[in-house]
Amino acid sequence: MALTRSFKQTIAERAERDPAFAQALLDEAATLFLNGEPEMARVILRDLVNATVGFEGLSKETAKPSKSLHRMLSVSGNPSMDNLAAIFAVIRSNLGVQMEVHAVPTH
Repeated sequence: MALTRSFKQTIAERAERDPAFAQALLDEAATLFLNGEPEMARVILRDLVNATVGFEGLSKETAKPSKSLHRMLSVSGNPSMDNLAAIFAVIRSNLGVQMEVHAVPTH
C-alpha cells in the first residue's frame, strides 16, 4: 500500500518552514486575482491562511467571524474588496512582506 499524505498538509508544512514559498503563494494569489482567476486565488489564500495565521487568528485580526472567512475563501466564495484587502493585509503582516504591483505590456 502506497503512503500518501494530504496535499493541504504538505502545503502548510512547506509554508511554515520556507518563508520564500509562503511569499510565492501570496504573490501567486494576488497575480491570479488581478488576472481574472478569483476562484484559484481564493483557494491559494485559504491554504496560505491555514499555513500561517489560521482562520481563528485571521478572525481576530479582521474582526470577521471565522466561518464567514471560510466561506469567503471557498471556491464559490464572494468576498468584498474590503474583506479581501483585509485578508491580504493580515497575511502580508504575518509574513513580514510588502507587495508591489507592476503592469507589463502584453506580447
